[in-house]
Formats: sequence, C-alpha cells, structure tokens
Amino acid sequence: MVWTALAILIVLLALAIPVSAGLGFLGLALSQIYSKLPLTLAIGEVSWATSNNFLLVAIPFFVLLGEVLLRSGMAERMYNALVLWMPWLPGGLMHSNIAACAMFAATSGSSVATAATIGTVAMGEIDKHGYSERLFLGTIAAGGTLGILIPPSINMIVYGVLTDSSIPKLYLAGIVPGLILAGLFSLTVLVFCIARPELGGKRTTATWDQRLRALPDLIPPLVIFLAVIGSIYAGWATATESAALGVIAALGVVAWNRRLTVRMLLHAFEGTMRTTAMIMAILIAAYFLNFVITSIGLTGQVNRFITDLGLTSTQLLVAVVIFYLILGCFMETLSMMVATVPIIAPIMVKAGFDPIWFGVLIVILMETAMITPPVGINLYVVQGLRKRGKIDDVIIGASPFVVTMIVMIVILSIWPMLALWLPQTAAN
Repeated sequence: MVWTALAILIVLLALAIPVSAGLGFLGLALSQIYSKLPLTLAIGEVSWATSNNFLLVAIPFFVLLGEVLLRSGMAERMYNALVLWMPWLPGGLMHSNIAACAMFAATSGSSVATAATIGTVAMGEIDKHGYSERLFLGTIAAGGTLGILIPPSINMIVYGVLTDSSIPKLYLAGIVPGLILAGLFSLTVLVFCIARPELGGKRTTATWDQRLRALPDLIPPLVIFLAVIGSIYAGWATATESAALGVIAALGVVAWNRRLTVRMLLHAFEGTMRTTAMIMAILIAAYFLNFVITSIGLTGQVNRFITDLGLTSTQLLVAVVIFYLILGCFMETLSMMVATVPIIAPIMVKAGFDPIWFGVLIVILMETAMITPPVGINLYVVQGLRKRGKIDDVIIGASPFVVTMIVMIVILSIWPMLALWLPQTAAN
C-alpha cells in the first residue's frame, strides 16, 4: 500500500501536475484501489471542515500584509536604509540582502513573498558593485526562506492546525532560531568573502549623517512586528486577530507615507486572493488525502513500520531529518507539510520530542526544501527576477546556505531551549 502511494505520487510529480490536483488525484486513486466504502462522498465535508477553521483566517490577512508592504514601496525604502548601515562588512550588500529578508520576514508570513520583494529591490546592485552573481543570488534565495521561520509565518499556522499546537507558542519559538539562522547566513557570506575577497565586490561608503537620516525607514517594519507579535505576547490578541492588527498597522503606516491609493489596494487584494486560493486548494486536497490514507489504514502501517524498526529517539530524529531533506527535493513545501506532518508528528511526540520544538525543526526543513533543486521554489523565484543566464547559477549560489541550514538543525537538536525558552518564559 505504501509503495503504491509513493509510485502514484512520483508519477504525478514527474508529469508536473499542479500540487493541489496531484494530491487530490492521489487521494481518489487510493480510495478506489483500497477502500470498500465510497470515501469520495466525504470530499464536501472535508472541504468545509478545512475551510471553516478559524485559525486559517490568519492566512489571507498575512498574505495581504505582505502584499501591502510590497505594493507600497516600503520594502524598497527599508532595503535602501540597510544598504547604508552594512557596507563595512566584507560582502557588503549581501549582508543587506539577508538583513532585509529578516526584517521583511517579521512582517510577512511567506518565504516566496520575501524572496520576491527583496530580490526585486536588490537585483540591480549585482553589476553596479561587481559582486559575485552566484553568491549574491544565493543570499536572496536563502534569506527569503526566513519568511516562514521568523514570525508571523503561514507555515507555522498550518503546522499548528495540523497538530493542534499553540500558534502563539510556535511564533515565539521561531524568533530566536530565526535570528540565529540569519546570523549564520551572514557568517557564511563573511567566510566566503574573507577567503575570496573578489566575491565581495566594491566597498561602498556612507556617512553617519546619511545613516541617521535613513533610520525612519527602518521603523515601519518594527511597528508592524510589534503590532503582530507584541499583541500575541501580551495576551491581547489571538493569531488571527494579531494578523488583522498587522494589516491595520501596515495600512496606517502606508497612509502616513501617503502611499495608500485605490490602485495599490486593488493590486494587493488581487494578489491576496490568488495566493490564498492556491494555499487553500493545497490544504483541502491534502486534508482529503490524509482522510483517505487514515481510512484505508496507511497511517497505521507507517506507524507500525517505524515502531518495528526499534530506533532510539536520536536515530528517529536523524531518520526524519534525512527523510525531509530528500522529500524536499521533489515536493512543494506546504503540500509536503500537510501530507506528512499528521503522520510524523505523533510519532515524534510519542518518542519524547516537544511538539513546539518539532514545529520549528519542521519549518527549518521546509526552508531547506525551498533552496534544494530540482523543486526549490525560491530558486525559481530568484531566477525569474534575474531574467538572464541559467538557474544553475542560483542553485550553486544557494548551496552553501543549504549546509548552513543543516548546521542550524544540528544546533537546534543539541540545544532545544533555543526554541523553547521564549514560549516557556511567556507561559510563566
């Protein structure tokens, strides 16, 4: 049964069928082959139950938040301000790319939106300052992945819904690992540019007067972050309510900067509807697939198979990490989460791992999948913005950051309190 499901999934992926359609078709196929009951009759109920979850209302809010920031030009001003503060480091603007991605991630729950937004602003700097194009592109692709680790995060909402975990705790758990990972990305750039100075391009300069005048452009992301995460931490709002507060704060900042126009709002609404429709299609199809595989006993088979292996908790963790690193090369991250977390998470919790900590680990593994070929979505986003050359350059440029993420996984496994300290502190 397991091998049949894998074979059908591999064929669907090879045919480049849209993810939501592929997951739905796999559910229908397994239902027809292995079920004596008409499981397809449950499609309507599964679709309604999935769409009716209050927590999922946060998704369109966070998507809209990112769209407003992108369309209003706020991200461009934020990047230009960071450019003035980072040129003294070897690698210059590549550190600005990572810092800008981290700051934008604190206001947007999407890695694709983060990579696309910062990439749009930064792409013209490659030739202007003589940077290594591959490494520069790699910083955008890798930095963009921070969008789902540093809260707010759409993927964390999905994980929380799938595992019935606290979204506020997941958000708090992602802050410290997110900042550490951003620091490790910058350290990776630093090592490469010290070893090979020609990769770092020409040094730029800025006066203290220029830097201080640019500081107000760094305030809006901080205001929005405090509105979203601060309201959760203070206990004033749920994850969904905080997402709405974030949108209100973003609109307020945009209006203050006189960028709030009907045209901008219409573009933001259109982008929000498109992205939300895609996410919900994947969620509904994946939930139906999970319903089918549970009904036909596939979940039980996987659980028994893993239990019979007699692995220690450490061996199980290593096996799960390797599983996701391999699967991430061939599957889109959101669908991978929805299809696998309901099976894997209970096994990990039973083995003694904290579900909040495991949620952060899963998100980092999803980040890794975003920059591993051949399906890494951020690689294609950056290449699409570049509009020249081959995607091989982006893949090569991002490859050192894949190693960095694996190092981060090891660090988080050795010191789980890096993720759990803030949630436990807030609980007390």
